[in-house]
Amino acid sequence: MELYIGLWAAVLVLMLILEASTAALVSVWFAVGAFCALISAFFGAVFGVQISVFLVVSGLMLAFLLPYTRRKMAARKTATNADRIIGAEAVVTEEIDEIAGTGQIRVMGAVWSAKSKSGARIPVGEKVKVEEISGVKAVVVRTA
Repeated sequence: MELYIGLWAAVLVLMLILEASTAALVSVWFAVGAFCALISAFFGAVFGVQISVFLVVSGLMLAFLLPYTRRKMAARKTATNADRIIGAEAVVTEEIDEIAGTGQIRVMGAVWSAKSKSGARIPVGEKVKVEEISGVKAVVVRTA
């Protein structure tokens, strides 16, 4: 019996360490299952029951709480600066030239590297609209 208590304690600690090393709620479900199996081992349940407790509790945690926590985590997602400039109008401050690999815009008070969505050159002073972000560059189109 003490062997099984040690086993479940080790599984619990391992799952908690794994969970602490990630931010994606990967193993917390199994840590709860291991804790419940540890409790069942402490009260003298046979190993088969302990395994069943671990599997059932972990499965229930995954099935019922994982979707809830994913929704909650997605709701807390905040827009980044990159997200905020999409759709904004900007002014070209350095000629956008795909061949030369140059181009900058000023958008919402910040300077961004830029490239043309169509691949065409866009001269300094031209007004553009930010369509998307590709890597660290704003992808822009001319506004007419």
